[in-house]
Amino acid sequence: MSEARRPDKGTSGRKRRDKDAGLSRRLSELDRRIDANRPEVEAAYDPDAPPRSSYALALRMGADLVAGVLVGAALGLGVDWLLGTSPWGLIVFFMLGFAAGMLNIMRSAGMIAKRPGIDDDPATGRFD
Repeated sequence: MSEARRPDKGTSGRKRRDKDAGLSRRLSELDRRIDANRPEVEAAYDPDAPPRSSYALALRMGADLVAGVLVGAALGLGVDWLLGTSPWGLIVFFMLGFAAGMLNIMRSAGMIAKRPGIDDDPATGRFD
């Protein structure tokens, strides 16, 4: 039974060489095609180009400011409701939210240094 499963040693070596030659031929053909297309791909990639369009950056900055103000106002209203300090909680947290929004805008614009590992943006691949 074990003899029936065992292939003939003489033909398996030849088949393996033929298979290896076929794989080598396909690999060299693939290398040739990749090298032929490489200039097109490298020409399309510009490492000096900004990672996003200016319009997208402007929308992000606007959203950062609005989100900061809204979250600050919501927290202020919550503090006022819990502690009964109306309108002081709203005023203080509204100002803090505005400051946080402005800080995020300045970080996005590059006016303030980003904190490594904390302010990295995986969506754009920017890890300044």
